[in-house]
Amino acid sequence: MKVYVEELRVSTRSQEDIVVITEQVERVVEKSGVKNGLALIYLPHATAIVTANENEPRLKDDILNKVRALFPRGAGYRHDEIDDNANAHLANIFLGFHVVMPVVGGKLRRGTWQELMLIEMDGPRSRNVVVVVIGD
Repeated sequence: MKVYVEELRVSTRSQEDIVVITEQVERVVEKSGVKNGLALIYLPHATAIVTANENEPRLKDDILNKVRALFPRGAGYRHDEIDDNANAHLANIFLGFHVVMPVVGGKLRRGTWQELMLIEMDGPRSRNVVVVVIGD
């Protein structure tokens, strides 16, 4: 069994942003040499999210608007007394900081419209994305 690990750097452009990272992750999977297994896409951050969905501009707006509605800034969170980013921490906890996808035939096995997305909630920042590919 092979285990391959690579860390990517992704820059976000604004306080809240969605950056599609599919191509970068697919390159890591290809470099790993793993034909069949799993890919873990992990963010070692407490204020960003990773998910898979359709890369359509209006949907990306809808996603950000929904996340803002679910976790509004300045809603009286106690953590805001220190950092003013409690909403980003809450979004991370409830929406997720990792995704696991199958690797089949040396490629990520994604749905037709699925793209990997980093959702920034406390930017702009330079984020790390850890990709771990495990398999044969």
